[in-house]
Amino acid sequence: MRPKNLDDIHGQELVGRRGVLRGLIEEGKVPSMILWGAAGCGKTTIARVIAAMSSCRFIEISATASGVNDCKKIFIEAKNELVLTGRRTILFCDEIHRYTKAQQDVFLAPVEKGEITLIGATTENPSFKVQSALLSRCRTFALNKLSQADIESILHRALLSESLLDEKKGHTVVSKLLDTSMIEYLARFADGDARAGLNLLELSLGLATSPGITQEQIKKSLAHTIIYDRAGDAHYDTISAFHKSIRGSDPDGAIFWLTRMLKGGEDPLFIARRMIVMASEDIGLADNTMLSLATATFTAIQQVGMPEARINLAHCAVALALSKKSTRSYRALGKAMELYEHDPALANTPVPVHLRNAPTKLMKELVYGKEYKYNPDYKDGKVKQEYLPEQLRDTVFLDDMDLGTKVDPDLKDKQLRVRGSE
Repeated sequence: MRPKNLDDIHGQELVGRRGVLRGLIEEGKVPSMILWGAAGCGKTTIARVIAAMSSCRFIEISATASGVNDCKKIFIEAKNELVLTGRRTILFCDEIHRYTKAQQDVFLAPVEKGEITLIGATTENPSFKVQSALLSRCRTFALNKLSQADIESILHRALLSESLLDEKKGHTVVSKLLDTSMIEYLARFADGDARAGLNLLELSLGLATSPGITQEQIKKSLAHTIIYDRAGDAHYDTISAFHKSIRGSDPDGAIFWLTRMLKGGEDPLFIARRMIVMASEDIGLADNTMLSLATATFTAIQQVGMPEARINLAHCAVALALSKKSTRSYRALGKAMELYEHDPALANTPVPVHLRNAPTKLMKELVYGKEYKYNPDYKDGKVKQEYLPEQLRDTVFLDDMDLGTKVDPDLKDKQLRVRGSE
């Protein structure tokens, strides 16, 4: 089912008719490269098609199964092959980001000397996960996440291959349950991951052979195979969507993303920790009780455990989403931090004498704390007193606004449309 040529690869303009990478491959000028893209978008397929179209030796390894010593052996063999026959070696390293940056040093010399052509595949941002020296010696190609239409085409092709195979073997043709609507469902479920889509199709083919089974029953069975990468981009993207839904006061979005994380096996304490941050970052002074609720939720998860603790998470998530929002304290902190970034010398600014602590006789003799006005001694605690260093006098960090002043034009248009329909 895997494509054998560039024309069969779906969804990647880089290897399309006018694609940059396709031009290099067809000219036989394959550079060392890093293929960066989501799981199941075609990184391995492209590497194997390159191998099939070139006259080079092709070796495939995975950073999860091969160590640095394995790579060194491959480099020695590649060098010998180049010297003896003039034949170059393409080394495809899947999940190259799994090697530490120190381990990635092993690729530098062979790539620099042209002893190997490296094709590294990664789902992580190469800027962060691939050593800069190696990155500078490779071309980086960002692959698109496959669209639903791309996945549907791939699944239809796979289903056709399965049907032809069944006919040759004299077996029953593929179940009618796997019709166009079912393929659309599987493609949507796969969420841009062709490998996941094909796995779902394989599971569906197996389930469809059960006597009396319906499409709805197949879908219900597949619901237990939710795809969620707790260590990769899905982990960060989903918690980001959850956070932004709460910030945007959308409880439905918050519940949806919370459910995806829980179904995918996300650590509930990780979610609770993020909600503790949200309680101060986004709700802040608008409702100080939310911080207590978020910390209580964290404790509840530790005491109750899953699956019951999911109820506590939902309670807290909805409460945070429905709360009024204020970023006053968060913005004030940001202003102060930015001030220190622009003028690091402020870290050495002396504390005003009247604010200094004076626990010893010497310190008192140095007039530490002298002329300090103890606020509780005064009516309403109000006194005229400076609390900032002299050079920062009259600086204001905490402003009076809970939120910003921008007006979203899309929101205004939406409100006008709603009023018009009324």
